[in-house]
Amino acid sequence: MNRENKRPRIIIDADACPRPALEICRSLGREYKLGVCTVASFAHNIEGSDHYVVGNDPQETDIKMTNLARPGDIAVTEDLGLAAMLLGKGVRCISPRGRIIREDSIEFMLEELDLKKKYRRSGGRLRGPAPRKPEMDRLFSRNLRELIIGQLEE
Repeated sequence: MNRENKRPRIIIDADACPRPALEICRSLGREYKLGVCTVASFAHNIEGSDHYVVGNDPQETDIKMTNLARPGDIAVTEDLGLAAMLLGKGVRCISPRGRIIREDSIEFMLEELDLKKKYRRSGGRLRGPAPRKPEMDRLFSRNLRELIIGQLEE
């Protein structure tokens, strides 16, 4: 990895990251000797030596994560706007549900999100996300491991 010999880190948007996904990040971080840092508003009770507490304004977590991230890092977030900014910085992104967010798909994902918002504003109703199942943890673990290995091999 040609980034001043700095190893990638896993940076987690802990405001919306389920505990099982957070533990998977920590476990894989230990396995591959990567730094793992979390960012969340003060309204969340997150324990860890590399945890950043931000205010409760809607974009504070996004700003902190964007400022922390370096090219080659891996970000865990459900926030597609944040993912788009981080992808532009050379950061790989994955959702806590295991979906790898890529540069070639982010534009479509953002357009889909915008259409859903317009639909809800016009009175439409959509289903929320499915309840978290053990299969999601396995998918998340497998895909996060794939991203880590890919970053370490670069």
